Amino acid sequence: MVIVGRDRNGKLDIDKDGKFMKFLYGNEFGRLIARILACPFISKVSSLYLNSSLSNYMVKDFVVKNNIDLSVYDKSEFNSFNEFFTRIKKRENIHIDYNANSFISPCDGKLMVYKIGINSDFKIKNTYYTVSDLLNGDAISNEYKDGYILIFRLRPKDYHRYVYIDDGVKTRNISIPGILHTVRPIALASEPVYKRNSREYTLLKTQNFGDIIQIEVGAMLVGKICNYHADWQFKRGEEKGHFEFGGSTIVLLVKKENVLIDEDIIKNSNEDVETLVECGMKIGNKISNNL
Repeated sequence: MVIVGRDRNGKLDIDKDGKFMKFLYGNEFGRLIARILACPFISKVSSLYLNSSLSNYMVKDFVVKNNIDLSVYDKSEFNSFNEFFTRIKKRENIHIDYNANSFISPCDGKLMVYKIGINSDFKIKNTYYTVSDLLNGDAISNEYKDGYILIFRLRPKDYHRYVYIDDGVKTRNISIPGILHTVRPIALASEPVYKRNSREYTLLKTQNFGDIIQIEVGAMLVGKICNYHADWQFKRGEEKGHFEFGGSTIVLLVKKENVLIDEDIIKNSNEDVETLVECGMKIGNKISNNL
């Protein structure tokens, strides 16, 4: 599968599924193997290896293959692949838009935006979901009818640390156990990923954009979701957490009266095209009259 993306300047960004992913999700036998690999036990076993020095040899090839510039990070030598995967950017290389009216991306990755229907439902790659599915039946899902769901897909080569999008306070993290399918689009056509994968969510009471729900979704071979705070008063751009190995996803639920998403992102999403975004980048605006 060829995955079409576009950066904020309109340049196409083409992402292709590798042979292994095509095998796993392109036929019935492969999908059977995928369901075995999606078991949390497999992820835990894999993480033991990826956290060991035995995995260090993988770093060099991964950096070359994905054209990663290690000079923007605080170190260039790593003791394991997972230490490399969770690498930290130098602060001067994280560019946060601090304008109070700017709605920003919490992470690097590829963004799709979907309208939430009046029944709190939406459709991704021929699979129907409800907000309640994502939140495991939490009644708070009813507050986001007719709003937007923003899905940020972090690829394995992306920076896997994420930040708070505004000043505010948060509630405790709520974990939902599940399995660990890949979050690549090839899997979405056959597996209801966002209501089956392990995930963690919290309510962010933001100063400029009202109540937002943020959900971190684990993916195939992700060791775990690492959120740093329980109840917490946060600042825009402060690091909220990180993912261990694997492609992963962050989901934001916003109310329609609080945020206006940038037109190019809406246009791309309507054309089934992902928009390449960076952590701290403006992706929308505050609707001032409603807060």
